[in-house]
Amino acid sequence: MVKLRPWQTECVQKAMSWFQETNKHFLVNAAPGAGKTIAACVIAQQLFEKELIDCVVLIAPRKAVLDQWTIDFRSITNRNMLKITGSDTEPEDYGTDYAATWSAVQGLLPAFQNICSGRKTLVICDEHHHAAIEAAWGTGAFGAFEKAQHVLVLTGTPIRSDGKESVWLAYDDKGAISHPDAGTYSISYGEAVDLGYCRPITFHRHQGVFSVKLDDEASTSVTVSGGSTPTLPGNLKNLTSLQKALEFYKLVCTRSFDSEGRPEINSYHGSMIAWGSEKLDDIQCRMPQAAGLVIAPDIQFAEYMAELIEKIEGEKPFIVHSNVGNPEARIDAFRKSQKRWIVSVGMISEGVDIPRLRILLYMPYAKTELAFRQAMGRVVRNFQNNDDTRAYVVIPTHQEFERFAQRVEDEMSPSTKSDLSKPTTKVCPVCETVNERNSSSCSHCEHVFSNKTPPQKTCGVCEGLNPISAKECLHCGDSFETSFSVSLREALRVGVISRGMEITEEEAQYGEKNADIWRAQILASGDEKLISILGRLPEEAYGRLATIMETARN
Repeated sequence: MVKLRPWQTECVQKAMSWFQETNKHFLVNAAPGAGKTIAACVIAQQLFEKELIDCVVLIAPRKAVLDQWTIDFRSITNRNMLKITGSDTEPEDYGTDYAATWSAVQGLLPAFQNICSGRKTLVICDEHHHAAIEAAWGTGAFGAFEKAQHVLVLTGTPIRSDGKESVWLAYDDKGAISHPDAGTYSISYGEAVDLGYCRPITFHRHQGVFSVKLDDEASTSVTVSGGSTPTLPGNLKNLTSLQKALEFYKLVCTRSFDSEGRPEINSYHGSMIAWGSEKLDDIQCRMPQAAGLVIAPDIQFAEYMAELIEKIEGEKPFIVHSNVGNPEARIDAFRKSQKRWIVSVGMISEGVDIPRLRILLYMPYAKTELAFRQAMGRVVRNFQNNDDTRAYVVIPTHQEFERFAQRVEDEMSPSTKSDLSKPTTKVCPVCETVNERNSSSCSHCEHVFSNKTPPQKTCGVCEGLNPISAKECLHCGDSFETSFSVSLREALRVGVISRGMEITEEEAQYGEKNADIWRAQILASGDEKLISILGRLPEEAYGRLATIMETARN
């Protein structure tokens, strides 16, 4: 018998009462890390025992989540759950329980219809927000499971910011799920923290000011900071495409390189990583296994951040994205390793359980509250029973992110909002003996602690060495709060690289050779449509565009 948390016991009892009254849909709205999966498996087991169902179909967002579900389901029900895909045309012949991803449901629609018609089926719908009824996944789910005996809806982020209606459950005008109280069990993130099921969180708003050079001589530049709209000079001020290119968050997602073409440590991203690295050092004093996650907007930026982390920490991080083979295996390897950082593009989100994650550097492509809360959920899970650490999310000073963060903070009780002071001791990762923080080795087992030297920067006034995250010189007090320099070329390239575009080396060299001339001519024309096209193309593609135009002219 699994030992349930009090909220799980209450949830199981409430769900059983609801289902036994012949109601079809029950909603479990619980914060990420609170334990929805275990509660759902126990509900299924009790429905089996009372012979109210004889089959379970689980729908989850991705394969890695299915793997964890099948393990938990078997441990509680002692039943095997068969993972199926759209190519399995007759799964009803197996006579068992099933697990499939949301994306596979449409292809399995006839098979699931047969299962639900012939057997008393409980459908467990994990991460319900995927089921927008206007989308293929929602339409498929509605058609596949219309005749299911019961539906158990699970969510940790009961919000749809696009206003679309979901299958089975309605949303109110604020984008939150609307369902009868008797058929709902909710536990908010703040409640989960108070009860010790999740770690408290601190949001670090990472400040930054960018100076964007509009020409090669830097005689004309624009200052851009979070929460303000840049003022463009002269005939450029009415160009909305250029205005969009100079938005603060786009500049945040702009890669910065030094004169030798390497990622620039003294950049906005370098300072963000340095802050996260120092905080991770503090957390590892209490939890040696602690790690950090970077959520990047695209593959190029993810690889750039991975290079920066390696330069700053001296250790190459894990990296997972759609172009990396077998990302699930990489994530599992990171979960079991002692590596400090993993960088992800769309691979570590809902349902991906890596309890040792404690730091999140957040620079996503999708700026929605749903994505924000899903990402936050990756770093708030308890690692062990005696876990007393905090989670930290580093966000750019962006209006939307700060609004989302404030809502999360409003859920937390005052006692959980206060941050811990810097630790003066550290735990040995081998024998767990508590040592002084400056100890070079463990006093009990003689394990040698890492003595890595953090990267430093030199003060321009007194030439003193300082930690890279320092905001002022430790020796003379001179401020390091200078703006980060970005060229217009870099700004125009933000977030617009066409990943699927195949560009030859000859085209790339031709484009790079002539890009400055073409860019200057297009900007001087004042033609907004041409400038918009310029902003959407990677520089390497300029050569191909010129070749096409020359061919057409000839």
